[in-house]
Amino acid sequence: MQDGTPPPPGHPRETDAARGDAYARDCPTRQLLDRVGDKWSVLVLQLLGAAPRRFSALKREIGGISQKMLSQTLRSLERDGLVTRHVEPSVPVKVSYAITPLGGELVGALALMIDWAERRMTTVLAAQRRYDTSAG
Repeated sequence: MQDGTPPPPGHPRETDAARGDAYARDCPTRQLLDRVGDKWSVLVLQLLGAAPRRFSALKREIGGISQKMLSQTLRSLERDGLVTRHVEPSVPVKVSYAITPLGGELVGALALMIDWAERRMTTVLAAQRRYDTSAG
């Protein structure tokens, strides 16, 4: 653990050499969790998990995302190997995005997370109101 002793069996920090350790301060796993936990990344990956899409379609389907944020999100997901960018040499140039097999591994987990959030949002909002009332 932090003092150098190994974690007990079954502890979340018990890892093998091939795995990262998200609980370790400098583990790159945290960067990946930050990316896949980002709301825009989650929504883009979910849409691309269903079918490849062009930039304009993604922008239209994701309410509230700016062109700049969508560009940054797609670039980051491409860099991480979760999304591919395909340029069709035409006039005008057509660019489409698709999920990679690695990104596809995430889609099921993300779908569960989105479903949970949609189903439980009223409960969370009620808890926030109770907290704000008692803390205010």
